Amino acid sequence: MERRNMQAPVQNKKKKKKKNRLLFWMLMILMFVAIILISGTISYNYVIKHYLDTSADKPVVISENEGVEFVIDRGSSTGEIISNLVKQGLIKNETIFRLLSKVNGYDGTYKSGTHIVSKSLSYDDMMRVLSSPPATRSVTIPEGKTFSQIVDILYGKKIIKDKEQFIKTANTETFDYDFLKDIPQRDNRLEGYLFPDTYEYDYNASDREIITKMLDNFNIKFKKDYRNKISSLPGGMTLDKVVTLASIIEREAKSTDDRYLISGVLYNRLTSKDKTLRKLQVDATIQYIMLKKTGAYKDRLLYGDLEIDDPYNTYLNEGLPPGPICCPGEAAIKAALNPLDTQYLYYVAKGDGSDSHAFARTFKEHQANIAKYGVR
Repeated sequence: MERRNMQAPVQNKKKKKKKNRLLFWMLMILMFVAIILISGTISYNYVIKHYLDTSADKPVVISENEGVEFVIDRGSSTGEIISNLVKQGLIKNETIFRLLSKVNGYDGTYKSGTHIVSKSLSYDDMMRVLSSPPATRSVTIPEGKTFSQIVDILYGKKIIKDKEQFIKTANTETFDYDFLKDIPQRDNRLEGYLFPDTYEYDYNASDREIITKMLDNFNIKFKKDYRNKISSLPGGMTLDKVVTLASIIEREAKSTDDRYLISGVLYNRLTSKDKTLRKLQVDATIQYIMLKKTGAYKDRLLYGDLEIDDPYNTYLNEGLPPGPICCPGEAAIKAALNPLDTQYLYYVAKGDGSDSHAFARTFKEHQANIAKYGVR
């Protein structure tokens, strides 16, 4: 009995010690969990404050003086994109950006092209910009502009960086379109084929990409029905001759009715047995020569201008000029394909601000119109 009484305090002491040790470890675990939670909260708040913009629906606005071009090459991986962001000093913490990109589902969504970003963007805004369509520059090419004028427009809108290089690309590189295969050798061989329209171009679009988009547009707009129509036209027309005729109509006429009438007049002259009538005597071709020589059209042509020795001078040479004198729009192309059946052989602009013309069947009537409207 005495031995059992001596063992009881020892057992109680061991139990108490074991209980204290358990309490200690439970307390340590609770403290560890608390530290993790506090640290996680602090880290989360830090990331939210410094790297994320919680206003996901708010548009990303970048001031002009802060904007920086960032190019994503086609086929770039997320890792390569992030590395380039670091190299350009656009983000500071590569690890956090990689983590957020993956967690927020941006990996694989970044779009190739040029993006306008800023060092001040939150990481979330940076990801939103880079996963959006790339920045573009818009340019409108009006109907009736020449190749050289289009080059000036593209340069003025910062679509191209080097005029001479762009001209060289247009004149020397091969573009695989059936409508370009039979074009004869001439200056500015794409004259007439850079289709007038409004275009959106990537900031760093190559000269070839810029030209190809315009030629693609021509290929679409010059429909199959238009091509089938060519063989039925009088005078042995080809697609290039149709575009050349359309370019004259574009420069000569503004109203729809006059386009089709002028088209009919020009076909009448082109197919006439009279050699004199086959000289089309179109002022717009003389203005094209002036533009090539001086860089500008003349306010008023003089009789001496009609004697300029040039293949494009339709006062001296029979038939159509060697190529288009501008890039015509679809309305002018349709008029060239659908000449109005008429007996008229002459026309003259009325010069009264109406953009309309006076038409004549005979040279005598034509002279009377010239006198009536006070034109050359």
